[in-house]
Amino acid sequence: MRMKKCPNCKNYTLNTICQCGEKTITVKPPRYSPTDKYGKYRRMLKKSIKQ
Repeated sequence: MRMKKCPNCKNYTLNTICQCGEKTITVKPPRYSPTDKYGKYRRMLKKSIKQ
């Protein structure tokens, strides 16, 4: 399961269709950075998906 972004309202979601009704697109992964501000949240998401 990958994060997706709505091209219409710019919201991120895991669904194939956004709340606004627009089809979502897969986003590119962020570049690696040692000072990753959102790494904690990606790891939490990955862990919750595995369960």
